[in-house]
Amino acid sequence: MKAKKIIISGGGTGGHVFPAIAIANALKEIDSSIEILFVGANGKMEMEKVPAAGYQIKGLPVQGLVRKLTFKNFVVIFNLLKSLFISRKIIKTFKPDAVIGVGGFASAPVVYIASLMGIPTLLQEQNSYAGITNKLLAKRAEKICVAYDNMHKFFPKQKIVKSGNPVRQSLYKNDIDKELALNHFGLSKNKKTILILGGSGGAKSINEAVINRLEKIKDSDIQVIWQTGKYYYNVSNEAASKIQAKNCLVKDFITRMDYAYRSADLVISRAGAATISELCLLKIPAILVPSPNVAEDHQTKNAMALVENNAAILIHNKDAFENMIDEALVLIQNTEKLEELSKNISKLGIENSDKIIAEEVFKIIK
Repeated sequence: MKAKKIIISGGGTGGHVFPAIAIANALKEIDSSIEILFVGANGKMEMEKVPAAGYQIKGLPVQGLVRKLTFKNFVVIFNLLKSLFISRKIIKTFKPDAVIGVGGFASAPVVYIASLMGIPTLLQEQNSYAGITNKLLAKRAEKICVAYDNMHKFFPKQKIVKSGNPVRQSLYKNDIDKELALNHFGLSKNKKTILILGGSGGAKSINEAVINRLEKIKDSDIQVIWQTGKYYYNVSNEAASKIQAKNCLVKDFITRMDYAYRSADLVISRAGAATISELCLLKIPAILVPSPNVAEDHQTKNAMALVENNAAILIHNKDAFENMIDEALVLIQNTEKLEELSKNISKLGIENSDKIIAEEVFKIIK
């Protein structure tokens, strides 16, 4: 019997790329002979992360629309048409049995062309508010795997599978000792720890809010792991060094996120779908500061799905500068509230999401 072939398309951010790799690994676990090809967007992180995970990837020149009248959108449309043509060529050559769209620029042209060619497609919608692309593609997809309830507002009910979002396996399948994790960062086991995630690129409002209250952090009896992102590292590190905030560990990027999460009594983060899924599975209390620079303000909607279940604290981006650290320093001392948030956020996590999605892929193969 010939080996099954699957294309996984999409990417752009870690929130799309890491779940895609997790799905690929789950497919391989079920059938080791399966052939997997990724299709991503040229210049995006998947072009580096996917080969590092041991998979082949092809790139498309696809880009996102600029949300104003500009000549650049003519280039975007030209590149989209070019990407549709390249997608057709990739599909004809590779001959997949199914195509998975995980979101991101490269997802749309590949899933669309595959559906026109009669190849079964599966969409993975990570957010609580579906994007325009997935809403359009849903009409042709066989299955749509989602992470939140009430997604029938966007998709045909009979196609929906509540799978949760796949997360990096290393984060929750390793039973890491907390003291070992704290030692890794040179931190004390006798102090409460706040993990502040500015994202891989950096979240301007989160980083500025920390700088604004560095003196207050320095004078507190807690410790902080602060991932600034590469763009904000120098200014953030300089600000912490200037006042000798020795209880504030500044990192541009954290490679051992499993240790970082295990060290944390509280996390401050954006409200991306992947991060929220990780926090749910790891049962970590969180203050969420949704990014305002995303389509349909979906991060606020992701955060609200937790807030409505008393499973996280929401601080709007515009309020972060004044309120974020003040609220965190009060919350970190409120053991009862932290336990309540931890208990409630744990109820929203779905384990083995990657396996659930992989099994749905096998079901749709004709």
